[in-house]
Amino acid sequence: MSRRFTAIAALVAAGALLTACSSSSTPDSTSGDTSTGSEFGLVQEGTLTVATEGTYRPFSFHEDNGAGELTGYDVEIIEAVADKLDLEVKFEETQWDAIFAGLEAGRFDVIANQVSINDEREAKYLFSAPYTVSPGVIVVTEDDDSISSFDDLDGKTTAQSLTSNWNELATESGANVEGVEGWAQAVELLRQGRVAATINDKLTFLDYETTNSPTGLKIAAETEEAGEQAFAFTQDKEALASAVDVALEELRADGTLAEISEKYFGEDVSQ
Repeated sequence: MSRRFTAIAALVAAGALLTACSSSSTPDSTSGDTSTGSEFGLVQEGTLTVATEGTYRPFSFHEDNGAGELTGYDVEIIEAVADKLDLEVKFEETQWDAIFAGLEAGRFDVIANQVSINDEREAKYLFSAPYTVSPGVIVVTEDDDSISSFDDLDGKTTAQSLTSNWNELATESGANVEGVEGWAQAVELLRQGRVAATINDKLTFLDYETTNSPTGLKIAAETEEAGEQAFAFTQDKEALASAVDVALEELRADGTLAEISEKYFGEDVSQ
């Protein structure tokens, strides 16, 4: 494996976190008596208190340009998990910079906002099984067959945010980097033919495709490693984390995770 791929875990692990607003869902009355969740040491008995950003589309956001209900990929998955556990859900929308502090202070039971698993976080927190798996990808125009690997970027121009890890990967691949503010500007330069490619997280591309198709763009290559995102808990929530893992496995087996994935990304990104 070439040297640039040793950085992939960090590149792909660009997770964001959340802010919490209040919203709740009640378990299906046909599922029997609602559990109090006392065995999980919950902030509020019978309720799973979830920290999420609420401004991080398509994972956690409000419909109708911010005026509607809280929804999103992460929101729907944690709601499905809570339903499996016979718990109500209360969302607490919290800024990313304060999300882990709030978890440690006992304000939330869990963080649900594309938290990337890495060594530093695993030393401090418990994680569920991953519910999102996403590699980095090279995006090109659909009529360009000159790029099919990262080696093919050598001497080509890519559009990257200069502060992102994707810029590092592009540079290590031999690309000439055109600095941009973010994904939207990179895509615009690509579609105008001013750059040959851009590197980003696959989820970003799939969300763009789902929202704007047809885009005239395609994935030319993927990184060998993928980032994994999961629900985060404090170290004393082992019982809750284990129960969430069981619920996720059931949701994976019955097709719920794939269904939610396909709704937001057009394919299953849960594994």
